[in-house]
Amino acid sequence: MRPLDWMQTRWFRAVHGGNLVYNTCWEDPRLDREALRLSASDRVVVITSAGCNALEYLLDGPAEVSAVDINPRQNALLELKRQGIRNLDHEDFFRLFGTGRHPQFAWLYQAHLRTGLSDFAKDYWDRHIRWFSGSGRRDSFYFRGSSGTVAWILNQYIDNVAKVRPAINAILNANSISEQRDIYHSVVKPRFWNRFLRWAIGRDSVLALLGVPKAQREEVERDHPRRVAGFIEDAIEAVFCDLPLRDNYFWRVYLTGSYSRDCCPQYLTESGFRQLKSGLIERLHIETSTMLDHLQSRKQKASRFVLLDHMDWLSSHHFHVLEEEWQALLAQATPNAVFLWRSGGLTTDYISRVKIDSGSGTGTLTERLIFDRELADLLHRYDRVHTYGSFHIARPKPELSPALL
Repeated sequence: MRPLDWMQTRWFRAVHGGNLVYNTCWEDPRLDREALRLSASDRVVVITSAGCNALEYLLDGPAEVSAVDINPRQNALLELKRQGIRNLDHEDFFRLFGTGRHPQFAWLYQAHLRTGLSDFAKDYWDRHIRWFSGSGRRDSFYFRGSSGTVAWILNQYIDNVAKVRPAINAILNANSISEQRDIYHSVVKPRFWNRFLRWAIGRDSVLALLGVPKAQREEVERDHPRRVAGFIEDAIEAVFCDLPLRDNYFWRVYLTGSYSRDCCPQYLTESGFRQLKSGLIERLHIETSTMLDHLQSRKQKASRFVLLDHMDWLSSHHFHVLEEEWQALLAQATPNAVFLWRSGGLTTDYISRVKIDSGSGTGTLTERLIFDRELADLLHRYDRVHTYGSFHIARPKPELSPALL
């Protein structure tokens, strides 16, 4: 390994080994729910991230949602949300996870939230109780954690360097896409983008804070002529100029540090909160584990798997784990299962290199899956986040009965 690669790998591991990386999910559940079509009999396995989408899936009433993450801090955040749903009223819950701050958080935490958390989560939030206090320079929870730190720096740049805050607020509240486009091209773009910013957002040190490893950066650069910085610039332009922003809560929270009452995830709305509180939240199971370990220890098969973009991570340095994971995914999947994943690249060519033992011989993973590329591409065009290169939907091919062989 080259010295630079070694340093980049060590930095990424340092960021992910001791930090809350994601304080909100950056995968659009509107796409997921359209692809998953959840029913009361479905059991869902999802990588936790910030837990937002696990809560969104619960609103469709599946039998179970298992949130799995190797980073216990991500699960500690979802545990805190679960305790808030169980024990707070909607107003307090929204102030915590909608506006990202609550002046009485220390009291709420001790009185209503701490009991019921795992030992790790108790210790973690005992040490980070100030994150929700609304005090200090970073006065929102959504400016905390490693990705939140990047959001805070970006907001300082917007306010103090580019000085486009009024235009950002106007574009977030525009009444039409044409109005958004006009503001972006006339004010934001010429003052926001410069050589330094393009250089900075392509650095592995910055990308690691956002949860993007070197392998995923290479996936993007393989497909984009202007490398990562160009990909991000194009993605932001598409969000601001081609998609309505009035319901784009992903970029609202990133650019302001808070959601609004009419632009937020469904679990934060009063109706969504009440649905979860009425019993759906008890269908959530949280586990700190690798996806492979979780699959190998499951007692019941699952019918829906939301794998985010972690296969980009495994494909470069841990390909054998990727193969083992897909072996376990197919073993734990019901015949009607649906697999969802995202990638920084326009394609996931590494999928075609995954070898699977079917019991009667070894074949490729692509021989075992049916891909719904038409639906995936259609949904991807309307992705409100728009920072992934591709979206993928697959199902296991039906097994032939031994009597027919």
